[in-house]
Amino acid sequence: MPDQALPGPSLRVLVADDNPVVRAGLTALLDAHPDITVVAAARDGAEALDRAARLVPDVILLDVRMPGTDGLTALPHLCGIAPVMMLTYSREPEVVAEALRRGASGYLVHGEFTAAELITAVREMRQGAPTVPDSLGGSYQPYSFSSHLQSAVAQSSEARPVPTAGLHRHAVHQSAFGLSSREVEVMDLIAAGMNNRQIAATCFIAEKTVKNHINRIFAKLHSSSRSEAIAHWLGTSREGWGR
Repeated sequence: MPDQALPGPSLRVLVADDNPVVRAGLTALLDAHPDITVVAAARDGAEALDRAARLVPDVILLDVRMPGTDGLTALPHLCGIAPVMMLTYSREPEVVAEALRRGASGYLVHGEFTAAELITAVREMRQGAPTVPDSLGGSYQPYSFSSHLQSAVAQSSEARPVPTAGLHRHAVHQSAFGLSSREVEVMDLIAAGMNNRQIAATCFIAEKTVKNHINRIFAKLHSSSRSEAIAHWLGTSREGWGR
């Protein structure tokens, strides 16, 4: 379920990845938030450069390995247009170090972050806050992703309303139903209207895994259908945090 929008103009994002399922999943996830708009999706570095030059996004999400012009080749040029977050399956230390050397503001590996963490990182890219997760390690690490999130939550709700509200809502649902963090994430996407394939693409997991999560969610919410689960979910949301 999308959270409240940050004040000010929509954050404009360009997504570059050669995998159409990943592009579609990221676009669906980001566009579900009213303060974020995906202005373009590119299949390789060359397309990313062309569309970034024409559209001038606020943030660029860039894969490393793509046919033709890859992410590392396009990176120095894209960094002159907008902050770039590498979003990829490549976690080799030398690749991470090279990406940061060429100007990337962040580096996230698919399967090692939640949708909520990605949204927070994208929002904070607008302020130039670098993001490299603890799991990558190495002397090149400018920030701990987990500690970076904690610092955002620690700020006042007036200054940073969305991350705090989103994490509070998740805590309410986890407490009310006993859901895991991943189950909260999946249920949020169900409530946003996504089907199993879209959820799998957004979370970078297999459809079978999504089905397993949904079965556990339905059991915990004492629901037998999506509509019934959503009714329980949104009802708890309204009661638990005033929406």
